[in-house]
Amino acid sequence: MKLRIALASMLAATTLTTALATSVSAQTLTVITAGDTNMVDYINDYLGPKFEETHPGVTVRAVGTGPGDGGSQAIYEKIDAQKGKDVWDVDVAVVHQRMAGKMVEEKLLSSYRDGLATAKLVTRETAENSLGVNVSGYVMPMFHSQIAIAYNPDVIANPPQSYEELAKWVKENPGKFGYNGITGGMAGVGFVFGWMYAFSGAADEIRNGPWADDAAAKWEPALTSLRDFNQSVVMTPGNAGTLDAMNRGEIAMGPVWMDMFYTWVADGRLNPNLKLMILSPGMPGQPMYYTVPAKAAQPELAKEFIAFATSPAVQADGIVRRFNWFPGIDPQNVKSELTDAEWNRLFADVTPETLAERGWSMPQAKYFAAILEAYEKNVAK
Repeated sequence: MKLRIALASMLAATTLTTALATSVSAQTLTVITAGDTNMVDYINDYLGPKFEETHPGVTVRAVGTGPGDGGSQAIYEKIDAQKGKDVWDVDVAVVHQRMAGKMVEEKLLSSYRDGLATAKLVTRETAENSLGVNVSGYVMPMFHSQIAIAYNPDVIANPPQSYEELAKWVKENPGKFGYNGITGGMAGVGFVFGWMYAFSGAADEIRNGPWADDAAAKWEPALTSLRDFNQSVVMTPGNAGTLDAMNRGEIAMGPVWMDMFYTWVADGRLNPNLKLMILSPGMPGQPMYYTVPAKAAQPELAKEFIAFATSPAVQADGIVRRFNWFPGIDPQNVKSELTDAEWNRLFADVTPETLAERGWSMPQAKYFAAILEAYEKNVAK
């Protein structure tokens, strides 16, 4: 009898110990991300499983909130609704620039980056400033998308290198340039922002703020010249529409997302002879940011996940090789992880030096909205 009691006690103790060990080691890291479905797929099908291999007992679960700023808005609303709670149900949030700044200002994010092993690998301005808001320490770029000009070298042997040269070229070659205005995709919107950087005389102010109430009143010459420019171009239905028009030979130049361009070429959907360039003084691009909510349930695990995601090996394989995005960390830190062919393909037309010089940020949040409104009033009519 005593033996049976002793064995039962040992079994119970073993069972309790096992249960406690399981509860300690079994963790679910919850990642919520804005963006298209490829963002969720990237985490659930690639990044998460790789992280789980190095962290036994951890499960990474990603949930998407939808594309564009609307997806980031949904993340903000979810986190903001939990402000009164001690612990929030999001460990890592992947957001766009506009929302990152707002969340920092409202103290919804943790300042975590300085403790990451990969923190020093980031060099871009957008890791410090997000549309006029100081986000230093609060964000880690996941990747960088860049808007550029695609052109057909068989039609244009010496393409214009600046917005000023482009304006003259379009007058001499009507119908050869196409873009989508400010509807149907951000490539056209980014082109408009670049126009304002070039012709408003206020590029630094527009990009970095502070907001000036009389700013729009000074933009009339730039907007008038853009309206005149539009008289000689083909208006496309969106990002894909511009690429389709180029592939059919209907236009010879137009603004595109570089990663989308490379993906279409790789998929055989686009003429591989087309090339890319970034107009002077600069064209905008934008990162997606990894962030850690201020009251994340597992902040240390979240930091480990982000450090893993921004390591050179993962940035090379996941970000560059799989999606044709520019890495979130400095490209030079990724170069050794890529083959010469992969590196040359990514920077075949736009070198890292040109990207650093002419790859500018999107406008500060209030200028962002004000330029779109001014375009509707003065250019689109």
